[in-house]
Amino acid sequence: MDKLSAPPSRLARYTDRFGATAAFLCAVHCAALPLLIGLLPALGLGFLADHGFERGFVAFASVLAASSLILGFRRHHDLRAFALLAPGVVLLVAGVATEPAGTIVHAVLVTGGGLLVALAHLANQRLSHGHIDAPDCAHGRSAADAV
Repeated sequence: MDKLSAPPSRLARYTDRFGATAAFLCAVHCAALPLLIGLLPALGLGFLADHGFERGFVAFASVLAASSLILGFRRHHDLRAFALLAPGVVLLVAGVATEPAGTIVHAVLVTGGGLLVALAHLANQRLSHGHIDAPDCAHGRSAADAV
């Protein structure tokens, strides 16, 4: 039986969805942080600008993405999602290493990295469902088109 004919596990589906959402929110956070850095402590959210929080989140996002993509690779045997993940993680790490946080260079690096990690999750999800290479896939088509 073809590995792509069986649906991906519930864990695999939710891991990619959670990872893509978290990476996208991270990118939004990183893009907005330079503008909001003075406002966060007043709102009681100063921890979001903390270097330790950011490093921990980047580590968590990187491990989650790598784990999710490895699970997906075992299913679809396609490295295209890793082509997005690898530069994304490099940009995230470079951004975290850029001091001080809140600078434009830092924001650009981590925002770009977060977007690439989110795209890697989405690519992995599509590859796991066989959508990229399966012209006969009925998802997204109307019932009349499928007949």
